[in-house]
Amino acid sequence: MEKRIPFIAANWKMYKNQAETVSFLKELQSAVGPCTDREVMIAPPSTALAAARGAMNLPGYHLAGQNCHWEEKGAFTGEVSGPMLKEVGCDCVILGHSERRHIFGETDDMIQKKLTAAFRWDLLPILCVGELLPDREAGKTFDVVSLQVKTAVQGLTREQSQKLIIAYEPVWAIGTGKTATPEQAQEVHAFIRGLCASLFDKAIANQTRILYGGSVKPDNVDALMAQPDIDGLLVGGASLEVSSFQRIVQFQSVEK
Repeated sequence: MEKRIPFIAANWKMYKNQAETVSFLKELQSAVGPCTDREVMIAPPSTALAAARGAMNLPGYHLAGQNCHWEEKGAFTGEVSGPMLKEVGCDCVILGHSERRHIFGETDDMIQKKLTAAFRWDLLPILCVGELLPDREAGKTFDVVSLQVKTAVQGLTREQSQKLIIAYEPVWAIGTGKTATPEQAQEVHAFIRGLCASLFDKAIANQTRILYGGSVKPDNVDALMAQPDIDGLLVGGASLEVSSFQRIVQFQSVEK
């Protein structure tokens, strides 16, 4: 089986201005150095994307938008398009984050259109999926995640499906201080990998990187990354301080 390169992503949400972004990236790159056996992705606010690109000067680092519209241009106040993200130096984009779904009302169909558009503009999409607490308590985790994945990947080519990154984020564990146990996370990651095998094929499933997001911290990163189907992390609050994010990036690797 092809080895899956760990992918550690920082989602800064609505935090950090341009100066703070540049300072963070300079300090992080100085502390971590070039990334050769893992990849690091930073998703700052849109206003800081160009500054972030200017401050990234080492191999192994990616720049991402936190969202994008499915149209190239148009009367969509407050939106940003894929070509706009490309112009400022992005090579990745986060799509379907739980806050976009549950605060701003994005539907599975909208996210499917965004995913297709991201590939069209040569942006690597990180597709976020995950269940609410009532879904988990009702035993519907797999049903919710399955529908989200199946809808989002409709129409993807084989080449596109080989590149897709999926992030599982149990909504009840985002910003709450609660974390799915490594075993709970692994159970859903294994389910997603099996789902990819049925939607695409086993070879693609084996190379698909599946990230975990949900109150990731320096003190749980090693246990999470030790799970066989967890290939990386989507980090929120703990990515805002260099010291904590550095520890997460430099998780203690174990043979899977």
